[in-house]
Amino acid sequence: MARFHPLEVTDIRRETADAVVLTLKPRDEDASAFGFTQGQYLTFRRQFDGEEVRRSYSICAGLDEGCLKVGVKRVEGGAFSTFANEELKPGDVIEAMPPMGKFFTPLDAGVSKDYLGFAGGSGITPLLSIVKTVLAREPQSRFTLVYANRQIKSIMFREELEDLKNTYLGRLSVIHVLESDSQEIDLFTGRIDEQKLEAFFNLWIDLPAVDTAFICGPEPMMLTIAASLKKHGMKDEQIKFELFASSQPGRAKQKIVSKAAATAGENVEIQLTLDGTTRSFTMPRDGTAVLDAALAHDIDAPYSCKGGICSTCRAKVVEGEVEMISNHALEDYEVRAGYVLSCQCLPLSEKVVISYDE
Repeated sequence: MARFHPLEVTDIRRETADAVVLTLKPRDEDASAFGFTQGQYLTFRRQFDGEEVRRSYSICAGLDEGCLKVGVKRVEGGAFSTFANEELKPGDVIEAMPPMGKFFTPLDAGVSKDYLGFAGGSGITPLLSIVKTVLAREPQSRFTLVYANRQIKSIMFREELEDLKNTYLGRLSVIHVLESDSQEIDLFTGRIDEQKLEAFFNLWIDLPAVDTAFICGPEPMMLTIAASLKKHGMKDEQIKFELFASSQPGRAKQKIVSKAAATAGENVEIQLTLDGTTRSFTMPRDGTAVLDAALAHDIDAPYSCKGGICSTCRAKVVEGEVEMISNHALEDYEVRAGYVLSCQCLPLSEKVVISYDE
């Protein structure tokens, strides 16, 4: 099971007025643990006023850059993002879990594919890693990136994207959509909505030729884009998405189906396996998630967002019945196989056996 390791901050680059790029170096003995796949993220933790805060940030480096980088955009009131933007300095050490996440597809140097990416704001960070790696490792593939921002000055990695276009001539197309700054082409001004997507797919993007689409950004934009892609014929398995915020229930919510679950008592027996050790405890059936109950019993279960968005707290239900309140991280086949997000997992039966080790 992934645990936290120290990372030295070797460089901090100011990307925009409210975003920085951190270059990080693991200890020699941890180097292998921090090998990553394009599109993955790191989960950081730090104490603020005696309270532990965990936040996940996507890796923005390509696989061939030989370094580990994350982009951190400051969020109003965000403790960790403010710390990273205002206080962190080269030489400091911060703690992070090894890379996690499934926002990628396998690459093959011998194939010729067309990829499409939609990014909103800081949602560019994992997509930048994907773009760099695809262009470098699939020399016959092409990438179209639609990048939405409020205005020109808020565009992260603007110069880097231009350099990539020049390096991979004819293989990378970048379309900037700006909400408040007008552009020569009206289609590229405003918010990405259903009408604008219709125009994109009719005039600019040959969607039937696209093999895989990646979407990363605010939830409303994500849902609109995903719906439009499906409307125009893309299949679920062709669409990869990474949510930054969530308020909608997950697609894989499960219902009470057994008589045992319907008649179970007020308390639940939980048997939890983590790092080869099994512990048991009792928790109330009062809407408390299994993860929160485990943490309350001093079990160091892994987690990051606690919002059903990442998959850091993924575990498998070996016995018993549960309900997931929200799920934006697990695929349907994983849910069918018994996997859950323990931060969203409510026990239904009198006994639930869960393993983080499978």
